[in-house]
Amino acid sequence: THDNMFIDIGASSREDAEELVAVGDPITFHAPYSELANSRFTGKALDNRIGCLVMVEVLKRVETGATVYGVGTVQEEVGLKGAKTSAFRLNPDMALALDVTIAGDHPGMKEEEAPAKLDGGPAIILTDASGRGIITHPRVKDWLLETASEEDIPVQIEVSEGGTTDATAIHLTREGIPAGVVSVPTRYIHTTVSMASMKDIEMTVDLLVKAIERL
Repeated sequence: THDNMFIDIGASSREDAEELVAVGDPITFHAPYSELANSRFTGKALDNRIGCLVMVEVLKRVETGATVYGVGTVQEEVGLKGAKTSAFRLNPDMALALDVTIAGDHPGMKEEEAPAKLDGGPAIILTDASGRGIITHPRVKDWLLETASEEDIPVQIEVSEGGTTDATAIHLTREGIPAGVVSVPTRYIHTTVSMASMKDIEMTVDLLVKAIERL
Protein backbone atom coordinates (compact mmCIF):
# COMPACT_ATOMS: atom_id res chain seq x y z
CA THR A 1 0.00 0.00 0.00
CA HIS A 2 1.00 3.65 -0.13
CA ASP A 3 1.90 3.42 3.57
CA ASN A 4 4.85 1.12 2.96
CA MET A 5 5.93 1.99 -0.58
CA PHE A 6 8.81 4.29 -1.42
CA ILE A 7 10.83 5.24 -4.49
CA ASP A 8 14.59 4.87 -4.55
CA ILE A 9 16.05 7.28 -7.12
CA GLY A 10 19.66 6.55 -6.21
CA ALA A 11 20.26 9.79 -4.31
CA SER A 12 23.05 9.79 -1.73
CA SER A 13 21.74 12.68 0.36
CA ARG A 14 18.77 15.02 0.82
CA GLU A 15 20.56 17.67 -1.21
CA ASP A 16 21.25 15.19 -3.97
CA ALA A 17 17.58 14.16 -4.06
CA GLU A 18 16.37 17.76 -4.18
CA GLU A 19 18.49 18.35 -7.29
CA LEU A 20 16.74 15.46 -9.02
CA VAL A 21 13.12 15.81 -7.95
CA ALA A 22 10.80 18.21 -6.16
CA VAL A 23 7.68 17.83 -4.05
CA GLY A 24 4.74 17.56 -6.43
CA ASP A 25 6.62 15.97 -9.34
CA PRO A 26 4.31 13.43 -11.01
CA ILE A 27 5.24 9.76 -11.09
CA THR A 28 3.65 6.67 -12.54
CA PHE A 29 4.28 2.95 -12.78
CA HIS A 30 5.85 1.74 -16.00
CA ALA A 31 3.22 -0.57 -17.45
CA PRO A 32 3.64 -0.90 -21.22
CA TYR A 33 1.23 -2.79 -23.44
CA SER A 34 2.14 -6.46 -23.56
CA GLU A 35 0.60 -9.30 -25.55
CA LEU A 36 0.11 -12.62 -23.77
CA ALA A 37 -1.14 -16.07 -24.75
CA ASN A 38 -4.67 -16.82 -25.92
CA SER A 39 -5.28 -13.36 -27.43
CA ARG A 40 -4.94 -11.73 -24.01
CA PHE A 41 -3.00 -8.57 -23.26
CA THR A 42 -2.06 -6.31 -20.39
CA GLY A 43 -1.55 -2.58 -19.99
CA LYS A 44 -2.33 0.46 -17.90
CA ALA A 45 -5.66 2.27 -17.77
CA LEU A 46 -7.57 -0.35 -19.73
CA ASP A 47 -10.52 1.09 -17.80
CA ASN A 48 -11.49 2.83 -19.94
CA ARG A 49 -9.17 2.77 -22.92
CA ILE A 50 -10.96 -0.41 -23.95
CA GLY A 51 -14.25 1.49 -24.11
CA CYS A 52 -12.63 4.05 -26.42
CA LEU A 53 -11.23 1.29 -28.63
CA VAL A 54 -14.62 -0.38 -28.90
CA MET A 55 -16.29 2.93 -29.75
CA VAL A 56 -13.81 3.78 -32.51
CA GLU A 57 -14.04 0.32 -34.08
CA VAL A 58 -17.84 0.42 -34.04
CA LEU A 59 -17.87 3.82 -35.75
CA LYS A 60 -15.47 2.50 -38.40
CA ARG A 61 -17.53 -0.57 -39.21
CA VAL A 62 -21.19 0.30 -38.70
CA GLU A 63 -23.40 1.01 -41.72
CA THR A 64 -26.66 2.66 -40.76
CA GLY A 65 -29.00 5.45 -41.68
CA ALA A 66 -29.31 6.40 -38.03
CA THR A 67 -27.33 9.26 -36.54
CA VAL A 68 -24.70 7.76 -34.24
CA TYR A 69 -22.54 9.83 -31.92
CA GLY A 70 -19.39 8.51 -30.26
CA VAL A 71 -18.35 10.48 -27.20
CA GLY A 72 -15.16 10.13 -25.20
CA THR A 73 -16.24 11.52 -21.84
CA VAL A 74 -14.02 12.81 -19.04
CA GLN A 75 -14.03 12.34 -15.26
CA GLU A 76 -16.28 9.31 -15.09
CA GLU A 77 -14.45 8.10 -12.01
CA VAL A 78 -15.01 11.35 -10.12
CA GLY A 79 -18.66 12.15 -10.71
CA LEU A 80 -19.68 11.13 -14.26
CA LYS A 81 -19.06 14.74 -15.23
CA GLY A 82 -18.43 14.48 -18.96
CA ALA A 83 -21.41 12.20 -19.43
CA LYS A 84 -23.74 14.74 -17.84
CA THR A 85 -22.76 17.60 -20.11
CA SER A 86 -22.51 15.45 -23.25
CA ALA A 87 -25.90 13.84 -22.77
CA PHE A 88 -27.53 17.20 -22.10
CA ARG A 89 -25.96 18.69 -25.23
CA LEU A 90 -26.78 15.79 -27.59
CA ASN A 91 -30.10 14.75 -26.02
CA PRO A 92 -30.04 11.37 -27.81
CA ASP A 93 -33.00 9.06 -28.28
CA MET A 94 -30.98 6.27 -26.65
CA ALA A 95 -27.48 5.79 -25.27
CA LEU A 96 -25.04 3.04 -24.37
CA ALA A 97 -22.09 3.39 -22.03
CA LEU A 98 -19.12 1.36 -23.25
CA ASP A 99 -16.99 0.32 -20.31
CA VAL A 100 -15.21 -2.58 -18.66
CA THR A 101 -16.46 -4.82 -15.90
CA ILE A 102 -14.55 -6.86 -13.35
CA ALA A 103 -13.57 -10.31 -14.57
CA GLY A 104 -13.40 -12.50 -11.49
CA ASP A 105 -11.98 -15.66 -13.04
CA HIS A 106 -8.70 -15.57 -11.14
CA PRO A 107 -7.42 -16.50 -7.68
CA GLY A 108 -8.64 -14.32 -4.85
CA MET A 109 -12.09 -13.66 -6.31
CA LYS A 110 -15.35 -15.50 -5.76
CA GLU A 111 -17.78 -16.05 -8.61
CA GLU A 112 -20.59 -14.33 -6.72
CA GLU A 113 -18.38 -11.25 -6.31
CA ALA A 114 -17.56 -10.93 -10.00
CA PRO A 115 -19.21 -13.53 -12.25
CA ALA A 116 -17.90 -12.19 -15.58
CA LYS A 117 -15.12 -14.19 -17.24
CA LEU A 118 -12.57 -13.52 -19.95
CA ASP A 119 -13.54 -14.90 -23.37
CA GLY A 120 -17.19 -15.14 -22.32
CA GLY A 121 -18.28 -12.23 -24.46
CA PRO A 122 -19.48 -8.74 -23.57
CA ALA A 123 -21.35 -8.18 -20.32
CA ILE A 124 -24.76 -6.57 -20.53
CA ILE A 125 -25.42 -4.75 -17.28
CA LEU A 126 -29.00 -4.90 -16.03
CA THR A 127 -28.38 -2.80 -12.94
CA ASP A 128 -25.37 -1.62 -10.97
CA ALA A 129 -24.51 -0.06 -7.63
CA SER A 130 -27.30 -2.15 -6.09
CA GLY A 131 -29.88 -0.15 -8.02
CA ARG A 132 -28.43 3.23 -7.13
CA GLY A 133 -26.87 3.44 -10.57
CA ILE A 134 -28.30 2.48 -13.93
CA ILE A 135 -31.40 0.35 -14.25
CA THR A 136 -31.22 -0.59 -17.89
CA HIS A 137 -34.28 0.39 -19.90
CA PRO A 138 -36.24 -2.78 -20.80
CA ARG A 139 -36.32 -2.01 -24.51
CA VAL A 140 -32.57 -1.40 -24.55
CA LYS A 141 -32.00 -4.70 -22.76
CA ASP A 142 -34.29 -6.59 -25.14
CA TRP A 143 -32.67 -4.96 -28.18
CA LEU A 144 -29.20 -6.08 -27.10
CA LEU A 145 -30.20 -9.58 -26.01
CA GLU A 146 -32.27 -10.25 -29.13
CA THR A 147 -29.38 -9.13 -31.31
CA ALA A 148 -26.96 -11.38 -29.43
CA SER A 149 -29.31 -14.35 -29.74
CA GLU A 150 -30.07 -13.90 -33.43
CA GLU A 151 -26.43 -13.23 -34.35
CA ASP A 152 -25.11 -16.05 -32.13
CA ILE A 153 -22.89 -13.72 -30.10
CA PRO A 154 -22.23 -14.94 -26.54
CA VAL A 155 -22.99 -12.42 -23.80
CA GLN A 156 -22.82 -12.35 -20.03
CA ILE A 157 -25.63 -10.89 -17.94
CA GLU A 158 -24.58 -8.89 -14.92
CA VAL A 159 -26.28 -7.43 -11.87
CA SER A 160 -23.69 -5.45 -9.95
CA GLU A 161 -23.64 -4.37 -6.33
CA GLY A 162 -20.80 -1.88 -6.62
CA GLY A 163 -19.53 0.61 -9.16
CA THR A 164 -21.36 2.39 -11.93
CA THR A 165 -20.82 3.95 -15.35
CA ASP A 166 -21.65 7.01 -17.40
CA ALA A 167 -25.04 5.47 -18.15
CA THR A 168 -26.16 6.41 -14.65
CA ALA A 169 -25.80 10.10 -15.44
CA ILE A 170 -27.13 9.74 -18.96
CA HIS A 171 -30.39 8.01 -18.05
CA LEU A 172 -31.22 10.81 -15.59
CA THR A 173 -30.53 13.64 -18.06
CA ARG A 174 -33.35 15.97 -19.07
CA GLU A 175 -36.62 14.04 -18.88
CA GLY A 176 -34.72 10.73 -18.95
CA ILE A 177 -32.81 9.00 -21.76
CA PRO A 178 -33.22 5.24 -22.32
CA ALA A 179 -29.77 3.83 -21.62
CA GLY A 180 -27.78 0.69 -21.02
CA VAL A 181 -24.24 -0.56 -20.52
CA VAL A 182 -22.12 -2.95 -22.56
CA SER A 183 -18.88 -3.86 -20.83
CA VAL A 184 -15.76 -5.84 -21.67
CA PRO A 185 -14.65 -8.22 -18.88
CA THR A 186 -11.27 -7.08 -17.59
CA ARG A 187 -9.08 -8.45 -14.82
CA TYR A 188 -7.41 -6.29 -12.18
CA ILE A 189 -9.06 -2.98 -13.08
CA HIS A 190 -8.00 0.08 -11.12
CA THR A 191 -4.52 -1.40 -10.72
CA THR A 192 -1.27 -0.68 -12.52
CA VAL A 193 -1.65 -3.59 -14.92
CA SER A 194 -5.03 -4.80 -16.17
CA MET A 195 -5.71 -7.77 -18.44
CA ALA A 196 -8.32 -8.26 -21.14
CA SER A 197 -8.99 -10.47 -24.14
CA MET A 198 -9.11 -9.37 -27.76
CA LYS A 199 -11.76 -12.04 -28.27
CA ASP A 200 -14.11 -10.20 -25.91
CA ILE A 201 -13.35 -6.89 -27.59
CA GLU A 202 -14.14 -8.32 -31.04
CA MET A 203 -17.38 -9.86 -29.78
CA THR A 204 -18.35 -6.56 -28.17
CA VAL A 205 -17.72 -4.61 -31.36
CA ASP A 206 -19.64 -7.22 -33.37
CA LEU A 207 -22.63 -7.06 -31.02
CA LEU A 208 -22.78 -3.27 -31.12
CA VAL A 209 -22.42 -3.05 -34.90
CA LYS A 210 -25.14 -5.63 -35.46
CA ALA A 211 -27.42 -4.02 -32.87
CA ILE A 212 -27.07 -0.53 -34.33
CA GLU A 213 -27.67 -1.80 -37.85
CA ARG A 214 -31.00 -3.24 -36.67
CA LEU A 215 -32.31 0.19 -35.68
